[in-house]
Amino acid sequence: MDYSQFLAMMQEIGLLVVFLLIFLFDTFSTPKGSKAVPGLSVALMGLLTIAGFCPHFYASAEAFSGMYVTSPVMGAIKNILNVGVLIVFIQSMKWANSEFVAIRRGEFYELILLTLLGMYLMISSRHFLMFIIGLETASLPLCALVAFDKNRYESHEAAIKYVLTAVFSSAILLMGLSYVYGLCGTLYYEGIAIMCRSQFGVMMAVALAFVMAGFGFKISLVPFHLWTADVYQGAPTPVTSYLSVISKGSAAFAFLVVLTQVFGSLYSEAWEWMLYALIILTITVGNLFAMRQINMKRFLAFSSISQAGYIMLAVMGDNPMGVSALMFYVLVYVFSNLAAFGVIGAIENATGKVDMTDYNGLYKTNPRLAFTMMLAMFSLAGIPPFAGFFSKFFVFTSALNGTGSTALYVLVLIALINTIISLYYYLLVVKAMFINDSENPIATFRSACSERVAMWICVAGIIGLGIISYFYNYLLNVVY
Repeated sequence: MDYSQFLAMMQEIGLLVVFLLIFLFDTFSTPKGSKAVPGLSVALMGLLTIAGFCPHFYASAEAFSGMYVTSPVMGAIKNILNVGVLIVFIQSMKWANSEFVAIRRGEFYELILLTLLGMYLMISSRHFLMFIIGLETASLPLCALVAFDKNRYESHEAAIKYVLTAVFSSAILLMGLSYVYGLCGTLYYEGIAIMCRSQFGVMMAVALAFVMAGFGFKISLVPFHLWTADVYQGAPTPVTSYLSVISKGSAAFAFLVVLTQVFGSLYSEAWEWMLYALIILTITVGNLFAMRQINMKRFLAFSSISQAGYIMLAVMGDNPMGVSALMFYVLVYVFSNLAAFGVIGAIENATGKVDMTDYNGLYKTNPRLAFTMMLAMFSLAGIPPFAGFFSKFFVFTSALNGTGSTALYVLVLIALINTIISLYYYLLVVKAMFINDSENPIATFRSACSERVAMWICVAGIIGLGIISYFYNYLLNVVY
């Protein structure tokens, strides 16, 4: 075996170096010195993110007989995930140093880095064996993260639901892949794609349905979404924010690669109509259930389900513009959703309140938090000139680019109608903060410096990505 192949995995090696440094520091430091673990994690993750912007860090290469492939596109999506993880690390600093978490603060950062490594492998794999290794590396530590708050019953319940969901979704995905292997005789993406061009039958359609169902659980597509709200509510807020953005973004990109590069020739014969149904159900059901939520974490859970449907619209385009639109959407979603979770986390850490009714009159007592949440809601709703408007616009454009399918126009129309519906429940939060009165509003408090820094970064991203078109043009140039 030529060990020089590992040099193709520069981003994975960089992430492992960060993990090992944090692990060694946490293991051998004194109890007093371990308080520096959150700061060290943020610093090292920041260096890794900055290095990710260097083109030489992710030059095109392949390793292990083509099982692993990297390119500027994959480097870009990995670095988008790095940005999200960096923000989560900054947001979680106060929580990690709290009395109940302090003894396990190192494990929190180490588990997140392990899941990120698995997501890297999912993105770069070109063989389903490598993909499954990455998937399980990403999924198993997340189970421990969801159960991280061991003193809360809700956290235990959420962990059990997540474990059972992960087991069943992996089993369904492996069942589909076993059918694919039996029909094609290979697990290489390229080999399966060649076989799909020459043969298509009922069994291949069944195999594809199993594969799509397995991915549907990971991305929270309806009807595979039932675990999402309970897990988001029960998990600690930093873990919930990580689940809602980073995990979803990596799975969505991996799903796009599998559908377009492996089963692309079966687009019109099989998965086009399957994905139509999934997108319509996901956007509509997510919107309808979000209207009924009082708990803010459950509210954002159903919001993220709806957002997953919009992300999948980029896959329908089946073109390079769709890839860049998906990456831009994930980047915008990182800033928008983490801004919302940053406000929720700050209020929860200070008061323990997480219900929407608790936010009544927030603007009068904490105007900066209310303003940050308002920008996040406007961006998630797709209101111009904020970044969320342009991310939805590019996704819709990519879906319609180069196609004359009437069904696709109808799909985009339904998505646009649902965007109008989503305005209602996003504005409910704004109404609660700025219009509704409360006899007992959340008292004025000063959030932690780390929480404020994370929210400033998110606000800058929401406004900057809406004003400056350079980022989308850069992603488009990388894809082409």
